[in-house]
Amino acid sequence: MSISFVLFNGPNNGSCICHLGNNKSTAHVRKMPIVGDTGVFLLISGYAIPQTHRADFKSGDAIVGCNVIVIY
Repeated sequence: MSISFVLFNGPNNGSCICHLGNNKSTAHVRKMPIVGDTGVFLLISGYAIPQTHRADFKSGDAIVGCNVIVIY
């Protein structure tokens, strides 16, 4: 799974945090590493903790919350 978080407001406007990893949708909570970044987040490290709140595997729809921890 690959996700990019793009910030549109405030002092970090235009910056992006990207993470990539194995997203085991059957696991309620999992960790994925931060693998890319732009703008003020250049060369950061960290990880994301996605948590599935609701999933419909028949339609492929899901509601996922994600906490992102970065160090820069």
